[in-house]
Amino acid sequence: MHRLSRRSVSAILRYGGVRHRNAAASVSCSSPYTDLVGENDSNTKWYSKLTTGRLNTSKSSTQVNLKSSLFSSYRYESTAAASDSSDTPPAERYEYQAEVSRLMDLIVNSLYSNKEVFLRELISNASDALDKLRFLSVTDPGLSKDAVEYDIRIQTDKDNGIVTITDTGIGMTRQELVDCLGTIAQSGTAKFLKALKDSKDAGGDNNLIGQFGVGFYSSFLVSDRVVVSTKSPKSDKQYVWEGEANASSYTIREETDPEKLIPRGTCLTLYLKRDDKGFAHPERIQKLVKNYSQFVSFPIYTWQEKGYTKEVEVDEDPAEAKQREQDEKTEMKKKTKTVVEKYWDWELTNETQPIWLRNPKDVTKEDYNEFYKKTFNEYLDPLASSHFTTEGEVEFRSILYVPAIAPSGREDIINQKTKNIRLYVKRVFISDDFDGELFPRYLSFVKGVVDSNDLPLNVSREILQESRVVRIMRKRLVRKAFDMMLGISMSENREFWENFGKHLKLGCIEDRENHKRIAPLLRFFSSQSEEEMISLDEYVENMKPDQKDIYYIASDSVTSARSTPFLERLLQKDLEVLYLVDPIDEVAIQNLKSYKEKNFVDISKEDLDLGEKNEDREKEMKQEFGQTCDWIKKHLGDKVASVQISNRLSSSPCVLVSGKFGWSANMERLMKAQTVGDTSSLEFMRSRRVFEINPEHPIIQNLNVACKSNPNDDDVLRAIDLLYDAALVSSGFTPENPAQLGQKIYDMMGMALAGKWSQPAQVHGFQQHAAQSGNPEPIEAEVVEPAQAGTQK
Repeated sequence: MHRLSRRSVSAILRYGGVRHRNAAASVSCSSPYTDLVGENDSNTKWYSKLTTGRLNTSKSSTQVNLKSSLFSSYRYESTAAASDSSDTPPAERYEYQAEVSRLMDLIVNSLYSNKEVFLRELISNASDALDKLRFLSVTDPGLSKDAVEYDIRIQTDKDNGIVTITDTGIGMTRQELVDCLGTIAQSGTAKFLKALKDSKDAGGDNNLIGQFGVGFYSSFLVSDRVVVSTKSPKSDKQYVWEGEANASSYTIREETDPEKLIPRGTCLTLYLKRDDKGFAHPERIQKLVKNYSQFVSFPIYTWQEKGYTKEVEVDEDPAEAKQREQDEKTEMKKKTKTVVEKYWDWELTNETQPIWLRNPKDVTKEDYNEFYKKTFNEYLDPLASSHFTTEGEVEFRSILYVPAIAPSGREDIINQKTKNIRLYVKRVFISDDFDGELFPRYLSFVKGVVDSNDLPLNVSREILQESRVVRIMRKRLVRKAFDMMLGISMSENREFWENFGKHLKLGCIEDRENHKRIAPLLRFFSSQSEEEMISLDEYVENMKPDQKDIYYIASDSVTSARSTPFLERLLQKDLEVLYLVDPIDEVAIQNLKSYKEKNFVDISKEDLDLGEKNEDREKEMKQEFGQTCDWIKKHLGDKVASVQISNRLSSSPCVLVSGKFGWSANMERLMKAQTVGDTSSLEFMRSRRVFEINPEHPIIQNLNVACKSNPNDDDVLRAIDLLYDAALVSSGFTPENPAQLGQKIYDMMGMALAGKWSQPAQVHGFQQHAAQSGNPEPIEAEVVEPAQAGTQK
């Protein structure tokens, strides 16, 4: 054993060149190990481990045994003279090992969330086999020399729990059985498509469904054992593949039973699990076919029990027969009864042609309505429908409908998971359970079908993969839906807005990108149209030439909006004001912000501009009532942010307006009424309140005089408090202490009514009480003038 010295390392670096560069690197990264080389030697020595190269040395390498027995390694000795090295040792390659039974279980039970999709997958495989045969027969007619129809047949045995699926497609050879069914996640369809793509002669369109190579294994969702008997036109022999759910192996044998030979295609026999034998009922199989594979391009037949009626003779009672023999005049007629004769036969299950694949010019309105009612179990005709095909970067076909009525309970506004959009891929139903991938929540009422050939799905074909293609599809579907709804709105259909108006208002909040499409569909009551709703386009057409903004007021009803003091000056100027009476209206308009370059303005907020500024008059009013405003603000304190002279009042003495950036009175009322509302946020979000007074009103003018003559009078201060509380209520706010407000009103009423009607009654009652008690009537005292001194009477 030799320890590499620094001189040896230098020689390797100097003369070894590129060949020894790795070895030198390993030397430089040496680690110290403590070992006993001899009995009397216990010093710590440094050993180098050359792991990246093998140097030609005169001595063989020996193993260093460490005392701790934790590490074992090989040390390669080297000298400065031995500069040549051999090639690096070949690395050994290992393949991953897997327990196939557990891997199969993971694949089957993790990819598919619903057991009933096994039939969809197997029918899709059968459809692919038929498509392959039809395509290959174009160049090789000998493949379809057997006069067998292109179809798929499903037969069930509910007593034994067996389902048999037979197709007359391309079939498989022995090697194809090994490649396709014996190799997990290897798709024969994907191979076929790749071969078509690489082939120069491939110019036709194909609609092959399978791409992932796991569809066949979905049969183990419901089966303990699967038997596949297949015959390819390329082979003279028929082979049988057999596998079990929890097994790690399968068998392939040649079919020798003459009764089980088929001319061409594949026959799958599923032996269902005990808990899944319900899938062997013919009615359930028929229902699954109609749901998932209704529009597969090949006919699908299911084995169904049928019946027909016929008349059969009834055996007569012996007594009746004897009586009939005695009565010769009675006509001899035999008694019969109607019975139902049952039998089993094949029934075509997917007889409906996909309506979206037809030319829209060839489809009538009745056809669209019939398809809508049948697909979505509706009894009313839809309000509108849209049939379109999108080509280019993303290709798909679709038919969209607007229902006649909204769902009861309006649950679709809260829960965006609806079953209103049915997604098909190459005419095979995939799913109708979406979470906003294809349509936003506010358009969840739109119903329809979408069929795409290149939609990006995951392996299970049930969950959409978030991608650019899906986003493009969503945009185009939403755009077509808005075009359809715009046509409805132009026809002045009031039912549409009554049913789906809240959905569109929700869109103003959630979908900023489509504000320009949503806004023309909105409808509101207004000060000039309290009976019928108007659109924003109609409002803009009715605007005054010098009007710059769209005015609105939010309230709980048209009646309260009509009587609000904020409207007084606008009605005098004949300016139209929108009434937002739906709880969602105010939030929707605030998110919309503007329409056709006209800003939405809340007339209950401060700094209202009506376009009639008169600086001289404003200056004069400030000089006249400025002191009064300061006096009222000082008395009200923190209840108001400021007291200003109003430009929106004409008949009311005062009003309480909200700040620009806080809640309005209507919004504050709504937030207080929330079931799960946070009361701590009310003080934070409640806007500053501005007390505006009308200088032309007699009450304000009297207060102005009182401010200058007797500002500390208790009656005047009580009048200011009552004026504030009255403005609080008339402006839509809720008083903090209603009982105190009521007491103030009672006190003011008592002062106003004192002695007005009650004085005569009180005097009469007092006199009557005095007479009854025997007291003498009161005598008026006579005032005597003082006599002069010395005067006598």
